[in-house]
Amino acid sequence: MQLTTWLRLVLGRPFRRAGHRTALVAAGLPLHLAVVPLWLWLLGTMAALVRAPGAVAVTPLPVLLTLVVTPLLTVGQRRRYRALVGKDLPRPAVPGPGRKWKSAVRRLTGRALWRQVCYHAVAGPLLAVLDLAVLAVWAAALVAASIYVWIWALPPQWRVTDLGYTTQAAYITAGGLALLFLGPRLTGALVRLETRAAEVLLGPSRTEKLARRVADLAESRAGVLDAADAERRRIERDLHDGVQQRLVSLAVNLGLARATLGDLPADARKVIDEAHREAKEAIAELNNLVRGLHPAVLEDRGLDAALSGVAARLPIPVRVAVDLPQRPSPTVEAVAYFVVSEALTNVVKHAQATRADVTVERIGETLLVVVADDGAGGADLAAAGGTGLAGLAKRVASVDGTFSCRSPAGGPTVITVELPCAP
Repeated sequence: MQLTTWLRLVLGRPFRRAGHRTALVAAGLPLHLAVVPLWLWLLGTMAALVRAPGAVAVTPLPVLLTLVVTPLLTVGQRRRYRALVGKDLPRPAVPGPGRKWKSAVRRLTGRALWRQVCYHAVAGPLLAVLDLAVLAVWAAALVAASIYVWIWALPPQWRVTDLGYTTQAAYITAGGLALLFLGPRLTGALVRLETRAAEVLLGPSRTEKLARRVADLAESRAGVLDAADAERRRIERDLHDGVQQRLVSLAVNLGLARATLGDLPADARKVIDEAHREAKEAIAELNNLVRGLHPAVLEDRGLDAALSGVAARLPIPVRVAVDLPQRPSPTVEAVAYFVVSEALTNVVKHAQATRADVTVERIGETLLVVVADDGAGGADLAAAGGTGLAGLAKRVASVDGTFSCRSPAGGPTVITVELPCAP
């Protein structure tokens, strides 16, 4: 049983995909040779220029025909890979929309077209030579391995008169079997080489691949940020509508119990008073937590109302100026809110300021946020121990924004944030 399994692996594995790969090689031969007559024509016309200068008018025709058939040959190559080995070659970037003649000029001057021309005119003929060599190996292997079939097809008189054919046929059969084992490996190596050449010359360039990768990462990151923001809003709603309401009901019931049950012992009244106080403190802490997650006023009324609410709760006067003709996306709006809220908290805790100014305006496709104070200054983003500036910079960078902090010793401190809010 083990011997049978070993023979099946050794003998069957090389031939498992050899049929499709050989068909891929055979189908690629005419496509690789399609441009050769045009380039032979071009060489002939160029040689004719030496003898007949009037032939210069014919010289551009092979080049123009090559440019015309190149997209068709590229389509044929893509269909060949898709039909025979199930592989989709990546496509290069397509020029953007515009006028017909401008689009045609961009296509003619683009690198994608000339990489395809290089594939069909230079790499194609070289690969055709390798295709012919591999197909010749397969043909020789099949003929040599079946030499006895060909011999028995000859007249019997020849086999009787020339008995030395048996030894020669044995050597030829052995050579054919060796080529049969070599054929799948040669075919696989050639298919890998052709696939690599097709991906490099018929597909997008390295720059285009990196641009696509960056775009995909930016899109996926935006989706993650939107999902995280939506999850914060969901948690805020659940806390506000669930836990917070239960705590409020508990505090109300404790307050009623304290007011109506006058004949309670002093120890029981003390416990109720303590529980009522703890319930009110829990409600206050939960309000702060909900506000920190995603304040409802931000979602309902926008940045102006939300930032005005933040400023009203601070112990120093804060002037808030918000000029937004239209609201930005919820993610950008949330980042702007938390940046201003954290920056004002830092002003109260560390800046020793007497007043602060907050300005939010939209300039083109950029949301500009400026937070300034008249404090002592000295805030350092690189060594922002405990000030939260590094966290603010990371939050801004999460939406491809820019964060800067100018805080000389003695003040004032100005934090400037630019957030992209293009649709």
